[in-house]
Amino acid sequence: MKKIIVYNPIYSDLLKILQKHFQVVELTNVENPEFIHELKDAHGIIGSGLKVDRTLLDEAPNLEIICNISVGYDNLDMEAVNARGIMATNTPDVLTDSTADTIFGLLLATARRITELDQYVKSGQWTGKIGEDLYGVDIHHKTLGIIGMGRIGKAIAERAHFGFKMKILYHNRSRKLNAEEQLQAEYVSLQKLLQQSDFVCLMAPLSPETVQLIGKQEFSLMKKTAIFVNGARGQMVDEDALVEALKKREICAAGLDVYEKEPVEPNNPLLYMKNVVTLPHIGSATLETRYKMAKLAAENLIKGLQGEIPPSLINKEVFI
Repeated sequence: MKKIIVYNPIYSDLLKILQKHFQVVELTNVENPEFIHELKDAHGIIGSGLKVDRTLLDEAPNLEIICNISVGYDNLDMEAVNARGIMATNTPDVLTDSTADTIFGLLLATARRITELDQYVKSGQWTGKIGEDLYGVDIHHKTLGIIGMGRIGKAIAERAHFGFKMKILYHNRSRKLNAEEQLQAEYVSLQKLLQQSDFVCLMAPLSPETVQLIGKQEFSLMKKTAIFVNGARGQMVDEDALVEALKKREICAAGLDVYEKEPVEPNNPLLYMKNVVTLPHIGSATLETRYKMAKLAAENLIKGLQGEIPPSLINKEVFI
C-alpha cells in the first residue's frame, strides 16, 4: 500500500476515504523533523502552502504526486517538479464563485466604508445625522479595471457588469474574447487601465514576472479617487509604495485580502488606516467551498497514484 502524507487537517470523511486506499500519515507541523523522515518513502502529499523546492524533493525520492488544496501553486518549484516527473495538481473552478464573492465584497466594503462605519456605530459615535466626511463612493456605473482575467477575474467582472452596470477594462497576458463578447470588456494596456479605472482589482497569478507588478509608478498613474483591491498575492504589490500612496492621498482607499508577509505583522501601517479594509486571506473560505477543494484534491491524489490522469493536473505537458 502506497504511503501519503496529509500535512494540513482534512475533513474526517475524506480522510477515511484516503485511508482505504493508502497508508496515511498525518503531520500538520511540517517543521517537525518527523515530516522529513516520513517524506523519504512517501508517494504522495496533500495540503496547502508547503514550499516544495529542490531541497524538499531531494528528501522525497519516491514522490509521485503533489496535491495542492488551492488554485494557486506558486509554492511549487515547477521546474524541479517536472524534472523529477512528479505530478502536480491544484483545485481550480470549485472556488471561483466563492472567491469572486469575497473580492467583490471587499470592493463594496471599501467603497462604502462598511467596516469603518460599523465601528463608528458600535463605538457609540453615531449620535445623529452623519456628515460628508463619512460618505462613501458609488460603485454602480463606474469603471472596474481587472488585472488578470482568469476564472476568478471573469467571475468578478460578471458581478460588476450584470449587477452594477460597471464598465470593464482588463489587462491580461492574452485577450479573452469570450469576456469581451459577454461582458463588453475592453482589453487595454496596464497603463491605460490604471489611468482610467475607478476601481483597480489585482487578480493575476504570482510569477517572477509579476513580483511587485504594482509599485510607486503604478499608483501614481491611478486616479486620486481610485480604490485598489488586491485578491491575488501580496508579493505582487510594493507594500511600502501602497502605504505611501494612501498616506499622500494619491489613491482613495484599498481593500486587501493578501499581504507581502502573512500573517500581517502587528506594526504594519495598513492596519491603522481607516481607508483600508483588511481581510485575513479568506478568498475561498466558506464551509462549502473548502470542502469541495479538499474533495477535489483527494480525487487528484487517488487517481494519480492509481496510474490515471488526475482531474486537475497542472503539468499536463509532462504526462499527456
